[in-house]
Amino acid sequence: MRSFSRRDFLAASAAATGAALLPRLAAAAEPADLFKISLAQWSLHRAFRAKGGDKLDPLKFAEISAKQYGITAIEYVNQFYADKKKDGAYLTDLKKVADDNKVTSVLIMCDGEGNLGNPDEKGRLQAVENHKRWAEWAKFLGCHSIRVNAASDWKKGFAETQKLAADGLRKLAEFTDTLGINTIVENHGGLSSHGGWLAGVMKLVDHKRCGTLPDFGNFNIGKIEGVKETAYDRYKGVDELMPFAKGVSAKSHDFDDKGNETHTDYRKMLEIVLKKHKYSGFVGIEYEGGKLSEADGIKATKKLLETVRAELAKG
Repeated sequence: MRSFSRRDFLAASAAATGAALLPRLAAAAEPADLFKISLAQWSLHRAFRAKGGDKLDPLKFAEISAKQYGITAIEYVNQFYADKKKDGAYLTDLKKVADDNKVTSVLIMCDGEGNLGNPDEKGRLQAVENHKRWAEWAKFLGCHSIRVNAASDWKKGFAETQKLAADGLRKLAEFTDTLGINTIVENHGGLSSHGGWLAGVMKLVDHKRCGTLPDFGNFNIGKIEGVKETAYDRYKGVDELMPFAKGVSAKSHDFDDKGNETHTDYRKMLEIVLKKHKYSGFVGIEYEGGKLSEADGIKATKKLLETVRAELAKG
């Protein structure tokens, strides 16, 4: 056997290093590595609110997502569990359904628990308290966040409502920090749909556990005294919110004959999300249209996300 020289050793090491990098480089080109797709429960809100035999069981959401849509990550909506908020046995069963179907619980969308930007301090503190149980649910289920709203009395003006919302959000984020999860805010009407306003709130909160959930479609501000915009540019808004994003919501309504969403240019939007801001977390399907059924709308949104993801992976 010939001797193994230092030159041989270096050559072999270089070859081994190159070979070791190949799987990583190949993996980096896989579309699924750009982002993961989750399903927001709101996409099926009519089915979960239906009466009689057409009604879906919220307990089975994880199973429905995995078996009917092939989506193994979900975003719960607290409205469908309001009467179970203090039911520990139900929560245990909910987690079991997710575990049995190998589904990741991503977040819980929380509504109807009071305004975190309430001008009344007692009301603001109560809103914080009302959200805590859902944060405990999220921790138990394995979610990374609860999604909340930065609602306030918009008559108080741009700057004042920023301060009020930031105060409530900071207090809630300090609590969720003790659980190791995040408090994230969606652009969801009023000034929260003004990208500059909500980005400013995030800067005021200045807490590692407080972030945003940019939604592609929720940029309807409405008429607010002192605010010139009634609607906000969705691409500008998402761009402003992405530096704080811990999740992304792919809102969809209608599709053309080529499968493109007619209100949002998904290619343009996902280039902002993925390429400009280097986001690689979950993108949640939130279908709210009426022309397609909820099931078909979910499938159409999923197909569009997969198509654009594959295109971006090549480029």
